[in-house]
Amino acid sequence: MTPEIEHHPKVNKWVVALSVMLPTFIEVMDTSVVNVSLPHIQGSMNAGVDEVTWVLTSYLVSNAIIIPITGWLASVFGRKRYLIFSLLLFTAASILCGAAPSLSMLILARILQGLGGGGLQPLSQAILLETFPRREHGMAMAVFGMGVVMAPIVGPVVGGWITDNWSWRWVFYINLPAGVLAVFLTTLFIHDPAYIKREVFRIDRWGLFLLTLGLGALQIVLDKGERDDWLQSNFILILSITAALALTLFIIVELHSEHPVVDLRIFRDRSFSAGTIIMFLGFFCLFGSFVLLPLYAQQLMGYTAFWAGLILGPGGLSSFVIMPVAGILMRKGIKPWLLLIAGLGITSYGLYMMSNFNLEADFFSIALPRLIQGLGLGLFFVPLSAAAYFNIPMEQMGNASGIFNLVRNLGGSFGVAFSATLLSQRTQVHQTFLSERITPYNPAFREAYQRAQDFLHMNHSAAAPSTGGLVFLYQEIMRQASMLSFNDTFYVLSIGTVILIPLTLLLRKGRSGAASSGAGMH
Repeated sequence: MTPEIEHHPKVNKWVVALSVMLPTFIEVMDTSVVNVSLPHIQGSMNAGVDEVTWVLTSYLVSNAIIIPITGWLASVFGRKRYLIFSLLLFTAASILCGAAPSLSMLILARILQGLGGGGLQPLSQAILLETFPRREHGMAMAVFGMGVVMAPIVGPVVGGWITDNWSWRWVFYINLPAGVLAVFLTTLFIHDPAYIKREVFRIDRWGLFLLTLGLGALQIVLDKGERDDWLQSNFILILSITAALALTLFIIVELHSEHPVVDLRIFRDRSFSAGTIIMFLGFFCLFGSFVLLPLYAQQLMGYTAFWAGLILGPGGLSSFVIMPVAGILMRKGIKPWLLLIAGLGITSYGLYMMSNFNLEADFFSIALPRLIQGLGLGLFFVPLSAAAYFNIPMEQMGNASGIFNLVRNLGGSFGVAFSATLLSQRTQVHQTFLSERITPYNPAFREAYQRAQDFLHMNHSAAAPSTGGLVFLYQEIMRQASMLSFNDTFYVLSIGTVILIPLTLLLRKGRSGAASSGAGMH
């Protein structure tokens, strides 16, 4: 086994960590901060719902295309130079987004913003893993996780407050000071290790084309599939076939390419392959709940966008606290696979608590399961990330982090699409089941109808029309059906999380020769 090339950073590792996590936090937050501003953008641009959602889709597509090829781009241009370019493009595109005079210009600016921001996550993760010694990779991933996990939670709260008090344009303008500071810190404190500077003999044009086509089509399918009724739409059907063919050909081309744009041979490492699978499935379950919980609070409980965002706050705080604790425990010798099992179990329990919500729940009753889930997420993300990179050589970190971050993001996108579809289907099932009880021959219905009529009569000066009670009861049935469908979806996600626990057995042993690092899953 050849000795591994060591990278000795020229500055303090915590200064490097701050330098790379600031832009990563801002970039990840931008994937969610715009969500709450969409109604305002729609009104300002005089656009339809389907048109304005391209503001989100365009960013996700360009972001997904760049993430897996970040390691290759860093090797072509130099990592520090590419990182600074990405920051400048992301910041400039953010200003263009805020100043966009039309929806088409805003979508174009969002594409540029996604292209600039896509490289920031994998670059930051690779730099952290190279800067911290292997025995401290758990702490490095705790730092990375605090930024990546907190950003989507803070985003809706910040976006809602800024949109309500200033304007949706300031959601983009706030990236300017953060971007300038990040460029300044990167220029001063980030340096390329020797093994990054290598010559690339040719561009893998077919690989790049197939990756762009496949991931672009796939991201559009995941983002718009549920709204367009999936394969019932010719548009979604064509894109699904395109994505499947393009990504299949991409895998074949990359495995036979001498200089692949994404080196898929890294999946020969069992720890990385298993860690990637678990990360995909874990975020499949997690991100579905991240999206559903604020929707539950707004649609059924009457919360504002700001207060619905605050529902996620306790979970973000608990993740923020537990992640460095997990890093310290790993450094002290606690087996990471034990932390991972604990994290999955706690996360599943939090989701199970959500499956028992009712329409009388107060803020604490909704926020408590989210807090518990946040604890599980911290114990899940940190050891899994460290274990996945356990056997990866330093010179392959950029390529590995690009693949790993892409898989994590795709897991979240698949999870959101699955959760939205399941929620819609279960709502129809419960609505049909509950509506069957609305019949004059049901004594409970007659009693409820009379109470509804009396209620409406007391709250109006004129007598309630004969249909008023029926409308009132039907609206309540719809709320109950929606509540039950949310509960069903949370329950399925809870079961899915528990099922992941046996997969941790694949991570319990690393290759010989690496075990001395103290980061392995043995």
